[in-house]
Amino acid sequence: MALIVQKFGGSSVANAERVNNVASRVVETARAGNGVVVVVSAQGDTTDDLIEKAAEINPGASKREMDMLLSSGEQISIALLAMAIEKMNHPVISLTGWQAGFNTNAVYSNARIGRIDTERVQSELDRGNIVVVAGFQGINKYDDITTLGRGGSDTSAVALAAALNADKCEIYTDVDGVYTADPRIVPNAKKLEEITYDEMLELASLGANVLHNRSVEMAKKYNVKLEVKSSFEKVEGTVVKEATNVEKMLIRGVTRDNDVARIAVIGVDNIPGIAFRIFSALAKEDINVDMILQSVGRNGKKDIAFTVTKNHMEKTLSVINDLKGVLNFEDVNCRDDLSKVSIVGAGMVTNPGVAAKMFEALFAADINIHMIATSEIKVSVLIKVANAERAVQVIHDKFNI
Repeated sequence: MALIVQKFGGSSVANAERVNNVASRVVETARAGNGVVVVVSAQGDTTDDLIEKAAEINPGASKREMDMLLSSGEQISIALLAMAIEKMNHPVISLTGWQAGFNTNAVYSNARIGRIDTERVQSELDRGNIVVVAGFQGINKYDDITTLGRGGSDTSAVALAAALNADKCEIYTDVDGVYTADPRIVPNAKKLEEITYDEMLELASLGANVLHNRSVEMAKKYNVKLEVKSSFEKVEGTVVKEATNVEKMLIRGVTRDNDVARIAVIGVDNIPGIAFRIFSALAKEDINVDMILQSVGRNGKKDIAFTVTKNHMEKTLSVINDLKGVLNFEDVNCRDDLSKVSIVGAGMVTNPGVAAKMFEALFAADINIHMIATSEIKVSVLIKVANAERAVQVIHDKFNI
């Protein structure tokens, strides 16, 4: 008997019809002789609706109380799915994140999983139950409910699969796999049969909304067999696995991320320690920095530009302005009308000229580049958000993916 962890996102359980569809898929897997644990997200736009409700009462609500509120969305989903499975005469039990043993740190709204006590889940499996678990949530050492941040249900599923030593973790979404680009932007985008952990991690971090990057990171660390599949069609998905023949396909995907704000600190002193002061101060505020560009020093001064997510923009500006006396900068400015467009592929390590080919495609489309960042398997550029979709299209065409 195989043990399979299945995760269904919010769109997969958005209404009664879809809940019943998921119940059928789950029961079919169980009746094939498998042990099944199902991790479920909140229905449809429930989380966004709850955030709006909170804003009506208190726009500055504490993160602890927001976690208490937002965790209710997944509890609705697990109960409804368990009821649907009950109706199909299969033994089932629903468990909240803390009942399923998810212990986290105390960073409300973006908690990290410390450990999972699998005793309860395993005992329910041993009784022949399908176990339906609320994703996205856990409990900290103060017995407070915590949430794992956006996309946290993916992380819940992979973490549970790792802790249970499951044979497979299937992530069900409203798409039938991982594509070379967003098919809504690039109609001729192709579905990938397989992709490496590293490539998927880069795509997830760069704006591809198929898997949460923390979940891919965890799958790689614990060697969890991962597959992205469609909730609505019974077709083969995309397998995420360790690298095999990385030279077979040069570029695996083109993606864009519009959740970008660029901060530029102009005219700081060109002396040691300036970058440390800036980025250590941001780290203390749990602000994650992505692309970083430092100019060549001139007349004892230099500029440092970097990107953060839009929700961290105001806090970042506040932190930088508080450091004015230390940094002695001339000015600080911000832009949030930009998008990060990236290409990803393990094959580019052994193939020169990949970045030049990408830049050529953008030049031919008259798209200006504001910042560039590279790694062994990715090249990212910062461009105007108005040009983002066209950039994805021309780059995809240029590489003939």
